[in-house]
Amino acid sequence: MSFQVTVLPSQHQFAAAADQSVLDAALAAGIVLPYSCKSGACSTCKAKVVSGTIEEGGAPAHILSPEEREAGYTLLCQAHASSDLVIESREVRLSTDIQIRKLPSRVTSMQRLAPDVEVLQLQLPAADTFRFYAGQYIEVLLKDGKRRSYSMANPPHSATALELHVRHLPGGLFTDHVFGAGATQMKEREILRLEGPFGSFFLREDSNLPIIMLASGTGFAPIKAIVEHMAHQEIRRTVTLYWGGRRPADLYMHALAQSWAQSLPDFKYIPVISDALPEDNWSGRTGFVHRAVMEDFPDMSAYQVYACGAPIVVNSAQKEFIASCKLPEEAFFADSFTSAADTAAANGD
Repeated sequence: MSFQVTVLPSQHQFAAAADQSVLDAALAAGIVLPYSCKSGACSTCKAKVVSGTIEEGGAPAHILSPEEREAGYTLLCQAHASSDLVIESREVRLSTDIQIRKLPSRVTSMQRLAPDVEVLQLQLPAADTFRFYAGQYIEVLLKDGKRRSYSMANPPHSATALELHVRHLPGGLFTDHVFGAGATQMKEREILRLEGPFGSFFLREDSNLPIIMLASGTGFAPIKAIVEHMAHQEIRRTVTLYWGGRRPADLYMHALAQSWAQSLPDFKYIPVISDALPEDNWSGRTGFVHRAVMEDFPDMSAYQVYACGAPIVVNSAQKEFIASCKLPEEAFFADSFTSAADTAAANGD
């Protein structure tokens, strides 16, 4: 059985089967609604159910506030229609040549940039063209049918190869393979199966508003892709990048970000460390990275924010920027990922 879903304000309609999420049904119909993790761990796909009934599981109760739930909001990646629906959600416009595909790739290099961060370079088939927007992610298809999602850290103009930033999560099915030893360790020339691109985290190029970028940990990967895309396309907008980590080693491409600040016009880089030790000799900004942003930008009413990292960072930034810094809700774009070893989500295992 399927039900008709109408999206406001666009009035676009699509059919949703009872056994698929509303988000999956929309994507299958070519209607791209905002989304990120697809696992109920973030609030990117939050939308209001104007009329109709849904089955939504327990995730929304953990992610959304009681006030949001009372107002009819849910997570479309978890919601299944049990009647015809009218929902209220912004739509994301994608080019028709951006299509989700499955393709093989070969590991061509592995570089350890921090004790728990490995940078993988994956070669794509020479005769294949893989199109994506800077900031989107792919899913690695594992042999047991499970998936692990990673943002592409390279811009689309260099898409004959893909760059992934993998953080080791002990016990993680995929990351234990990447960081393993001996026969269990990933090796160069290994073949990986991929599917993508996914996600609605990419630069809105129809705006000239100044940009605040916020990254935590390997959330730097899609930010890197967007910055390099902007440089390649000569997109001139004022950008301030905040990159947060617990220790200085977590900023595993610190020198690259510093080079952007020196070479790119209207670009500023502010690293923030939350748990520096005396031996780190850290003299820069300290504390929570989103709080550093709030200190510098108490009024974000004329900005766009692009945030990527753990849900606690992204969700805190979204709530506090909107509530305390006048950021319009529609000006916050995010990609968040979980760190649970058994959860597949962007940049995590």
